[in-house]
Amino acid sequence: MIWIVLLGACSLPEEAPLSEHVFAEPHMGTRITIKMWADTPGRAERAAKAGFDVFRRLDALMSDYKPDSELSRLSDAAGSGPQAVSPELYDVLVESKRIAERTGGAFDVTIAPVVLLWRKARKERALPAPDVLQAARAKVGHADLALHQGRAELKRAGMRLDLGGIAKGYACDQALAAVAKEGVTRAYVDAGGGMSIGDPPPDRPAWRIGMIGDARRVLLLKNCGVATAGDLEQFVEIEGRRYSHIVDPATGLGLTNRAMCTVVAPTGFAADAVDTAICVLGAERGFALGGFEAWMSWVEDGRVRSAETPGFKALEDQRSGP
Repeated sequence: MIWIVLLGACSLPEEAPLSEHVFAEPHMGTRITIKMWADTPGRAERAAKAGFDVFRRLDALMSDYKPDSELSRLSDAAGSGPQAVSPELYDVLVESKRIAERTGGAFDVTIAPVVLLWRKARKERALPAPDVLQAARAKVGHADLALHQGRAELKRAGMRLDLGGIAKGYACDQALAAVAKEGVTRAYVDAGGGMSIGDPPPDRPAWRIGMIGDARRVLLLKNCGVATAGDLEQFVEIEGRRYSHIVDPATGLGLTNRAMCTVVAPTGFAADAVDTAICVLGAERGFALGGFEAWMSWVEDGRVRSAETPGFKALEDQRSGP
């Protein structure tokens, strides 16, 4: 017997039409936005909840503002030997140490004693006394952050950790993964200065992402991370000089060159880890780290200068404008 299948007589079920949904909540000291295309409002709401739950959980682990966070407890145990830490915190600390070593300490999560001093200086609009600054700097050094088999140790008493330059990128990646587990892959997670970006919207090649610091430029991005660091909003003027909130570990003071850097990398974690380091290192040394595309601007001799990696221009929407 011969069976004849008439393919034209039947058709595969079509995908349900997708619609755009946007959700926002405050977490990690900023406004988190999750934008997505989903087949039903219910799925979109479940996906957004899963994403925000990630931020809520990671903030409880990694905040240096919360005295009961896992990070704060680890800092409190400085000088007391190795401490067991959660897998999430351990992963972030491992990457933080790797970046610190790659950048020669331009990025250093043990900078917290100096950052705490600098926060006070910004609030009071007065530079810290040299001896006080020297004492804080003496408690900084990524070489004294030891990591082994899920345990972390700050070897010297008085050391503290600050993950403000990397935790949001990690959280964005984890939140985007949580959204995808709910069946939504066409989404992005925006934490203000950093984003994790998934598949593009329907019938579009990529998400259109405006550049912070240069409104004339729009990037076309998908399945990657993007992060921007700089003193566009967070700075202070002391004795007629403008200081950034970004602290140079080499001096213990805020940067004064009005540096701003945007990095596009395979993940939000990777982008967030190097944008601050590039601001500290400068374009030439920072771009040499590799593994990403980047743009940077800064002030030198009273003039605004900029530079970008060779592939950065290809990410830009050539039709974009003011």
